[in-house]
Amino acid sequence: MQRELWEAAVAFHGHQCPGLAIGFKACEAAREKMGITFSPDEQIVCVTENDACGVDAIQLITGCTLGKGNLLYRGTGKMAFSFFNRSNGESLRMILKPAKQEMDRQARQAYLLNAPVDQIFDFGKPAFELPERARLFDTVICENCGEGAPEHKMRLSGGLKLCLDCFTDYSRGW
Repeated sequence: MQRELWEAAVAFHGHQCPGLAIGFKACEAAREKMGITFSPDEQIVCVTENDACGVDAIQLITGCTLGKGNLLYRGTGKMAFSFFNRSNGESLRMILKPAKQEMDRQARQAYLLNAPVDQIFDFGKPAFELPERARLFDTVICENCGEGAPEHKMRLSGGLKLCLDCFTDYSRGW
């Protein structure tokens, strides 16, 4: 285990926990199996199926972030991560294996940090294609509240351009 990298992940996340260790080990697995390192742009893409602690380790270690558009959230709730390498077309999905025995938080974290990645995750290919590169969208002003939102998040209703908040209100009868 790379101790300094773990400590950096803990500092970024705010505390150490088994969830952070899962994301840390997912990065280790991506590095071992795909040669993934830090992605300064969109060469590496991670699709996370959860919004738990481990995603913070993914951001710090791989450089995959929501802001750059190379960290995508697919809300299945599964402790699964899919990595894609745009440079060579490689992809890998990993999903956390069920625990074989009950452990307290400290023991679970120690196990996750020290076990080989093949004991922690099942590996396969993602069931979906490499997501497209991040796109920039024009801002459109909502004709109800006056707030701007990207054009792909706007809705037309009754001839009005509405943001999602106003569209929801409007579709319920305002």
